[in-house]
Amino acid sequence: MTTSKPGLVAQVRAGRIPALARLLTHIENDTPVGRAAFDALYPDSGEAHLIGVTGPPGGGKSTLVNELIRAYRARGQRVAVVAVDPSSPLTGGATLGDRIRMNEWHADPDVFIRSMASRRFGGGLAENTLAVAHILDATGFDPVIVETVGTGQDEVEIARLALTTLLIQVPGLGDSIQTLKAGSLEIGDILVVNKADRPEAIGLIRDLHHMKALAESHPEGGWDPPVVKTSALKGEGIDNLIHAIAKHRAWLESSGELAERLRTIAGEEVAARVRSEWRRWAEGSEAGAELAAFIGRVADREVSPRQAASDILEQLTKPAR
Repeated sequence: MTTSKPGLVAQVRAGRIPALARLLTHIENDTPVGRAAFDALYPDSGEAHLIGVTGPPGGGKSTLVNELIRAYRARGQRVAVVAVDPSSPLTGGATLGDRIRMNEWHADPDVFIRSMASRRFGGGLAENTLAVAHILDATGFDPVIVETVGTGQDEVEIARLALTTLLIQVPGLGDSIQTLKAGSLEIGDILVVNKADRPEAIGLIRDLHHMKALAESHPEGGWDPPVVKTSALKGEGIDNLIHAIAKHRAWLESSGELAERLRTIAGEEVAARVRSEWRRWAEGSEAGAELAAFIGRVADREVSPRQAASDILEQLTKPAR
């Protein structure tokens, strides 16, 4: 069994799930095999609906995603999930909690679930998670759902990298003050009140509609994020959520926003890769002394940090003799 790039790509294109799992490990670890395979398969991507799912810890995101899988499978669709778990502080590995919660799908060849650690890469979601999502897209899964940890930068970043972002809100967490967090409503294309069977849900829904009214700024023909009630544990409201996702996708296509979002995603990925290449150069032995000299000049106030960065970029982009 070969693990060379041509053999692995051919196996993935043939639908071999073990080969896909091995390839995604190469993609995550940014190996030469992974880079070459990503370049080969990327032109086959671009068809799947990339759905981001974020919200506070304890919001039932994984249970909700599990119900989304069930609903999409009932419609005959192949579903992939990239679950970004908290990293282990010792190993950097994912806790795999999401994959355990979705274990019922392990025997279904049309469901693929991948847990990824939220490692502190410079590119974050754009560099690693999206690369995995593109491979899943290229191999025929649609939709591809990305579930984030729900805290920190990833919560905001997924809104720039997904075509449709579900912002999960839960009654009873902080007396609904979570809805008032600066910019939180701007993250979600769809506002999902999960655990809506709780009595506190009425107040949370009211607060969300109130905050939407205060923040009303979308132009005529723009998207008005709906508030969708669900109870993932009971399987309630999932069809309404699927309908809202489909409606948002239709709006993206009819409004021309889809092309803009795809360009935004591409821009974020390119920028993440540039940062990655810069980091790789800066950590290389040949660049060490050179970079130290630049840093020394900044520390000695001979040049500003901005000028040093400009000089470094000019040197990096200078044509080889």
